[in-house]
Amino acid sequence: MTTDRPFTAAVFIATSLDGYIARADGDIGWLTSRGEQAGDTGYDAFAAGIDTLVMGRGSYEKVLTFGGWPYEGKRVAVLSTRLPEDADPRITVHRDLDALVKDLADRGARRVYADGGQVVQAFLRAGLLDELTITTVPVLLGGGLPLFGALDRDIDLVHRSTRVLGAGLVQSTYTVTHG
Repeated sequence: MTTDRPFTAAVFIATSLDGYIARADGDIGWLTSRGEQAGDTGYDAFAAGIDTLVMGRGSYEKVLTFGGWPYEGKRVAVLSTRLPEDADPRITVHRDLDALVKDLADRGARRVYADGGQVVQAFLRAGLLDELTITTVPVLLGGGLPLFGALDRDIDLVHRSTRVLGAGLVQSTYTVTHG
């Protein structure tokens, strides 16, 4: 999948120091409570450079609780086996990764934002990720929804940058090595 796709895919996500993106019940209060103190995380600049967002059902349902649709002007795809295909006119629901990748190529996606633990894990396993920006929040949750899961091989990364944000958050960006 990595060699013939016309798009690049990137992750921009926050985790607890022990690698969780949310508590088991989906709560991200530990992250949002530190948001203003973090300062400019670079998210707006990142989002300006993407044309398509891919997320899982859990992330989609979490976004709906924020009030307002934050992805105006972007194509949004949701990878889900349970969400009804006509759930929301703002999104396209895909049942499997192969159909999603074909649709992204057919629709001319150039830069894709992969969001949510399950999507990040699926993209990593399939060799679809090119860049990871991970902001580590100085909190230990002790459990929850992990950013990374089991892999069938090592995935080599090249460190590009690290910076310290407000409230002790540390953000690192990596390029994923293919091959």
